[in-house]
This record gives sequence, C-alpha cells and structure tokens, in this order.
Amino acid sequence: MRGVILAGGNGTRLRPLTNLVNKSLLPVFDRALIEYPLNTLLKSGIKDILIVSGREHSGDFIEYLGSGRDFGANFTYRVQEKTLGIAHALLLAEEFVGKDLMTVILGDNVFEDTFSKAIKTFSGGARIFLKKVPDPERFGVATLKGKLVSAIVEKPKKALSPFAVTGLYQYDSKVFDIIRTLKPSARGEFEITDVNNAYIRNKKMKAEFVGGFWVDAGTFHSLAEAVEWAKKSEKT
Repeated sequence: MRGVILAGGNGTRLRPLTNLVNKSLLPVFDRALIEYPLNTLLKSGIKDILIVSGREHSGDFIEYLGSGRDFGANFTYRVQEKTLGIAHALLLAEEFVGKDLMTVILGDNVFEDTFSKAIKTFSGGARIFLKKVPDPERFGVATLKGKLVSAIVEKPKKALSPFAVTGLYQYDSKVFDIIRTLKPSARGEFEITDVNNAYIRNKKMKAEFVGGFWVDAGTFHSLAEAVEWAKKSEKT
C-alpha cells in the first residue's frame, strides 16, 4: 500500500494567509496542517508516502518534512506545475505507485479516526470515506445502494443524502487510466468526482464511514475548527 498526500492548489479561500504560504503548511495548534493527514496515513501503517505540491512551495515542504526519517517513513516529492485539479495532481503519482494499491488524502483534511483496519482490507477498485454532516450541500454528496456507492453529486442544491465525501480515498492502479480519459470541468480542472463516478459506473466504488471529528480546513472557519479540536485533543 502506497500513500499519497495532495497538497497543491492555490488556497484562495484562505487568502491573504496563503499569499506566501501553502495552506497545508499553516499552523494548526502546535504543528503544520499537513502533519494531520500525514499522521492518518502513518497510523494506518503506510510508510511509503508521496507528497504532491505546487512548484512555488515544494521546497518549503521538503524543508519542513525532510526525507521522512523523523517520522519513521520514506517521503517522495512531486511538483504539480499548474493548478489543474485533484485528479491532475494524482496522475503525478503513477510512477510512484506502479501497480500497487494506494490511499490518497488531501493535505488540508483533519481526521480524528484511525483507519488502520479499513485501509489494510482494501483489495481493489475504489473506496471513499463518508461523514454524516448537517450541511452536505457544501460538499460532494454520496448516495448508496447497499455497500456500493450509486452516485456522487458535487455541491448539490438539494442533497439526496447526509453523507459528505471527505478527502480520503483508496484506488487501485487503474485510476491512472481513468484520469487520462477525463476532460476539464467548467472551471478548467480535472475533477476527482469524475474519477469516482467512473468507478461507480463500473460498480467498483465502496464506502467506509467516518465516526469521529473531520474537517476540511480550507476556509477560515474550518481552519479555526481544526485548531480548536487539536487544542482539546492535546489536553486529553
């Protein structure tokens, strides 16, 4: 199992803080934001991890994280030259992953849960991790048919379920072939939702559920939520 952290993007919702600093390097209590998704992978037993970032901040990630030795892991770095979406960033992991299975996490997602059992039991196809939320319209929303995911709709006006798609995914190596077939969305990006829906059409997408705290810390309010959770967790 290989791990991939996607930490590119422009962080436009967090400007002006991200004018000089990648959002995944912003402080969340006593460490940079990226350490939280990194620890999610490490606690699941994943030690070979690729970090994908934009060109302007790639050196900052290397300076902060190093080779992985301090974390008991092995880090590899790739540069996303242009901000063309999550799926485009994931394609940069093809050589690193090879024919292995992968767990992919977004660099601004904070999870309380440990997913060791779920991650280790993944055997192929794709899997998303869902969280029941009161405001699913803010996210990609998944509907289910038994254990299979039947559809994902990105930020619908009216959600058909309370299950938000978090920034944690698992794929087999066929994901790279799927990405190469994609066309840019209306906003000019290659969307991870399109990748997931391709697996859904082939009835290869399953779901796990997040029970504990989760936040996508890409806005000022959600970043503050992450800080408060981290602060409380430190006390306990």
